[in-house]
Amino acid sequence: TALRSLSNATIINKEVLDSMLKEICTALLEADVNIRLVKQLRENVRSVFNFDEMAAGLNKRRMIQSAVFKELVKLVDPGVKAWQPIKGKPNIIMFVGLQGSGKTTTCTKLAYHYLKKGWKTCLVCADTFRAGAFDQLKQNATKARIPFYGSYTEADPVVIAHEGVEKFKNEGFEIIIVDTSGRHKQEDSLFEEMLQVSNAVRPDNVIFVMDASIGQACESQARAFKEKVDVGAVIVTKLDGHAKGGGALSAVAATHSPIIFIGTGEHIDDFELFKVKPFVSKLLGMGDIEGLIDKVNELKLDDNEELIEKLKHGEFTLRDMYEQFQNIMKMGPFGQIMGMIPGFSSDFMTKGNEQESMAKLKKLMTIMDSMNDQELDHREGAKLFSRQSGRVTRVARGAGVTTHEVQELLTQYTKFAAMVKKMGGIKGLFKGGDMAKNVNPAQMAKLNQ
Repeated sequence: TALRSLSNATIINKEVLDSMLKEICTALLEADVNIRLVKQLRENVRSVFNFDEMAAGLNKRRMIQSAVFKELVKLVDPGVKAWQPIKGKPNIIMFVGLQGSGKTTTCTKLAYHYLKKGWKTCLVCADTFRAGAFDQLKQNATKARIPFYGSYTEADPVVIAHEGVEKFKNEGFEIIIVDTSGRHKQEDSLFEEMLQVSNAVRPDNVIFVMDASIGQACESQARAFKEKVDVGAVIVTKLDGHAKGGGALSAVAATHSPIIFIGTGEHIDDFELFKVKPFVSKLLGMGDIEGLIDKVNELKLDDNEELIEKLKHGEFTLRDMYEQFQNIMKMGPFGQIMGMIPGFSSDFMTKGNEQESMAKLKKLMTIMDSMNDQELDHREGAKLFSRQSGRVTRVARGAGVTTHEVQELLTQYTKFAAMVKKMGGIKGLFKGGDMAKNVNPAQMAKLNQ
């Protein structure tokens, strides 16, 4: 990434800053961040630095890295505290968004999130526009064991919303989530209906659901909703490793509302609390070390004492990588996991879907199957291959691939091994228990560099 090339520069001056900003701005535009926001970020970072007046002893490199990261965090964090429900009283949450944004599925995910935390939760289907909307909500809610309300005969969404909310209020429910109609485009009739439902149920919070995969259209869409109803929070859906996610920055800028959750897949558990810094890291292609460590904890890889001992000393062989690839396959969804590993995100995730990425990983493992024990267990496997190029040819022939593909694998291994060396150098990372608790923010930054 651009921040990494900055680390390699020997002299830090205006030219280096401009070249790095150009690289970052291109990456952000490719990630669907609105061009106006990108320009604003560039100007803000530039305005922080006056190289002529800077004291000689200052660490300019660190200052630039910090300024870029801060500006990106500022874009995605509106500085507004997200609304929180209050225990023991009815909290009414209304969902709004365009058709196809994953609104109905997300309603169930949020209800399930609160249910797991011990809240008395329910769903109201006020979407009478889309055929099958009530059936979908009913099916999702039944599967998750969440009470629901809707009607096959009443055509007025305002009546259904009002009746459903009153019923659940009287029954002592604490989280009442109302799903409203979406349309294919921002029609006046949608906004009119939305206002009427809002007036009837008087929600404590309005959540705008936005599909990350629509890219640049995010900003105008978010702004249109914000102008009509008081959007209090945003949930970004379809961030399953393929969507760029930059549109989310644009939505935050347009609504001045915080992102509270992100949807990362079809299943009810593919729903995560939104964390600003890991999101920005992934947007810059720096991976999400925190998320990866959480996943590792879930897998209980701490049980593998031999590997942990090696990691402590920063050792990592090709065989270790092979075994970790086997673990990654268990960790799934594949796209999310690979997107979390610095250096792997762009290589794996921009070139196709989940199946293709999985096939790519299997191919790497096939190549390693053609290596001998000395190559797999050598502390510096890549150097062994570079010293004796005949090894590359032999492995390529055995695996039925080109020598270029073997070289590609060795490049990935070098990245992975460098990452492990950094992890090994972090005191206390592998103490056992929850790894994430053993790493402080400064150490996280070191891993992400």
